[in-house]
Formats: sequence, C-alpha cells, structure tokens
Amino acid sequence: QVQLAESGGGLVQPGGSLRLSCVASENIRSINTMGWYRQAPGNERELVANITVRDISNYADSVKGRFTIAKDNAKNTVYLQMNDLKPEDTAVYYCNAQREIINTELEIEKLDWWGQGTQVTVSS
Repeated sequence: QVQLAESGGGLVQPGGSLRLSCVASENIRSINTMGWYRQAPGNERELVANITVRDISNYADSVKGRFTIAKDNAKNTVYLQMNDLKPEDTAVYYCNAQREIINTELEIEKLDWWGQGTQVTVSS
C-alpha cells in the first residue's frame, strides 16, 4: 500500500505558476510510474504527465511546453511545475503511483494508488 500526499494547489491568475508536490510513503525507485492526473467538474479524470522509474516522461498535448514533471528520489517526491496557467487548467490534481507486478498466473498486473487531490484554480 503506497500512500501519497499532495500539496501546492491554490488560486492563481492566468499566466501564473504553481508547483505541486507529491510525497510517497515508499521508495519511489520501487514504483514503475509516477504521475499527475486532473479532473474538472463534469469531466473524466485525465492524465497530465507521468514519469517512469527510468526518467522517461510523458505529457498531455494540452500541457506540453508549459508543465514539467520531475522527481527527487532521495525525498520520494514527484513535482509538477505548472507555468503559463490557463483557466482550462482548473481542476483537482491527483498524484498517482503505479507498480507492475507478476501475479500468480504469471501475468503483468498494474496496481494503482492515488492521493487525495489538490485543487488548482486559475482565475482572474
């Protein structure tokens, strides 16, 4: 069981910046992928960015060039630096940890853990 604690959300004006942090209860070197998702009212939860244990990152098209995901293995922490924020970035942002295991049937199984979410509001 991986516990995740997010922080850093808040209210910011369009064009502003925020940095989200997610601290994991376990060594993130043992977690295959760490990521950030978001969910706006009435919308499904969507991937914002993720980063693998080998430091390969992936971004949603809507945030490329504005958001950066990074991790600090020594602190078991993943960050999401968000620049040039837009009103459409308003959502609850969730940290995700995904671990791949081999189950008893010798199949790859993905286990997901989620943080409680942090609200990001972009408004003037």
